[in-house]
Formats: sequence, structure tokens, C-alpha cells
Amino acid sequence: MRDLMPTRRTVMLGSVAAPLAIAFPRAIAQEAPDLSKLKPGEFTWTPDRAPSGPVVVLVSIPDQRVVVYRNGTMIGAATCSTGKPGHTTPAGVFVILQKDRNHHSSTYNNAPMPYMERLTWQGVALHAGNLPGYPASHGCIRLPLEFAKLLFGVTTLGTPVIVADSKTATADIRHPGLLISDHVDAMAHEAVKSVAAKSHHPETATTQTHEAAAFVISTADKRLLAFVNGKEVFASPITLKAPEASYGNHAFTLTGPDSDPRHMKWMAIGLDAAHAGRSDQIVASTLNKVDLPPDAARRVLALMHPGSTMVITNGPATAANRTDPGFTIITHDDA
Repeated sequence: MRDLMPTRRTVMLGSVAAPLAIAFPRAIAQEAPDLSKLKPGEFTWTPDRAPSGPVVVLVSIPDQRVVVYRNGTMIGAATCSTGKPGHTTPAGVFVILQKDRNHHSSTYNNAPMPYMERLTWQGVALHAGNLPGYPASHGCIRLPLEFAKLLFGVTTLGTPVIVADSKTATADIRHPGLLISDHVDAMAHEAVKSVAAKSHHPETATTQTHEAAAFVISTADKRLLAFVNGKEVFASPITLKAPEASYGNHAFTLTGPDSDPRHMKWMAIGLDAAHAGRSDQIVASTLNKVDLPPDAARRVLALMHPGSTMVITNGPATAANRTDPGFTIITHDDA
């Protein structure tokens, strides 16, 4: 998998979700389904496994499958259809920027795109559509209609959508503070206490009512970039304890405070095979080797909320490689 790297494509993520009829015949109602057995158009939806908490959507291009996690637990999965050759769906880390139940394409002859959740302003989104069992879209991620409705109902502004074009690994990790390695215990405790007082954004969140925060750490640039609702709000240098090492490409979503009051709980997704491993390996290879200046850590803390995503990438994250509005950290373009 190539290094994650911002490109000049402006990306804002949209998500697709809403309620599913329990009696819908294509649904597979089992507690821990074998996802490899899902046929085109089939899906599973078990929201009671995690009744509340931040949502993360993971799309596998090789598997043509979408998996939905809430509070770090899988609550749903479905087959999908991504971009066909010449219109490849970009792989990378996005956050949902717009949702529209009755969207019609302004590019493709007013084609209906029910339960559209936008990933980029250039035409990539999640939405209900035809599922032939192979990549067939013009770059969007097509979903079963009822699954798209269900997903639309649990996602919100800022929900991370991770599109992978190679093997991924997920893990739940506990970590003191806010990706803080060497800071004093008092600051770590302050971070845990602050996050514990916040809730994840409701499904009704908008840019007017909530600030959806996301962060990118580039080990190539030795910088952290902070984004609110897709716009960069500040940057800070970082310190790498092992600057010569390859840190890999990872996405971390904060699911909330841990039962241990000294820690916060994160869902970690390793985005390349070389760095996909157990949670202790992820912590050792990334979080424990990145440090923020105290002032920057406090600014991050002020913005961070359950559902916020932190991306660590080997690629550069300079302004020259981005356009406004919004941002994307992608592994390949969709041309």
C-alpha cells in the first residue's frame, strides 16, 4: 500500500445511513456473521451490539465490502460496488461532510443517489445503488438501499470513513492522555477528564451546531495539522523519538474514556500490512514515539471529542498538496 498522502483533490466526506426494516429479506440476522459469505446486495445489521458511541465506516475495495463500527464494535456490514477502472474510488481517510436523503447527481444526468453521504466535492460519496458484485461505479461507493438507510441514521458530521485498497487491521487500544508520550501525568489526567465530559456528536449535528475535529500527523513533515469541519485551524511541530523509523499509516478514532480513569480508548486501524498488528504493537510503533508540545497538546485537547480521528502518515501534509475547502489523505487518486 502506498503511503497516505494529501493530494490536490479536495475531499470532504459524506456518509450514508438510516433505519432498516427488520423483516427485510436480504438482511442476515446473526450475531457474528461470516462476512465472506455475503452475496451482492446482502448485509447484516446488529446495532444492539453497541447501542451508542462514535461510528467508524471501513470500506474494503478488494473485498467490495463495507463494515460499520460503533464504539469500536462491529454493528453492520454490507457488500458494495466501488469505482470501475478509469473511475477508481480513491483510497484513504475521510470524514463525512454532507448528507442528503434524496440526492440527485449534478454530473451524471440527474441520476438518483438515495441516502448520499459525501466523501469529496469532486463526486465521490456513499449512496444506495446497483450492486453487480464487482466495481462498477464512477467512483462512488454503492450500497444496498436498506443498508444505506440504516447507515444514514447512525452517521453524522465528521464520521470517519476509511477506504482501504489493501489489507487492514483493527484493534482497540488504551492510551494515557491525547497521543501524549512524555508529558506529565497531570496533563494526561486532564485529557482523560476533559474527554469524559464530552459526548459524541448526535445524528442531527451540523456545521452550525457542532465542531467536528480531525487531526493529521505527518512524520515526513514532523507536523500536526488540526481541522475543524474540514478546514485547517492550526499546525504544530511534533517530536519523533525515532525519526529514522517508518511509522506506517494509521487512523485512530477516539471512542471515549476507558474504564481505567488514567486512559482513553481508541479504535486503531492499521492501513498497511507492514504495520498492521496487535494493539500493543500499534502503540509501541506509533503513539509512544510521537510527542506534541504542551501548548499544542492543550489546543488539540480543546477540540478533541469522542468520534474525533487522528491520522498518522509517512507522507507529507503540506499546504501545497491540498486545496480548500476540506482535506483528504489518500493513497491513490480516482483518475
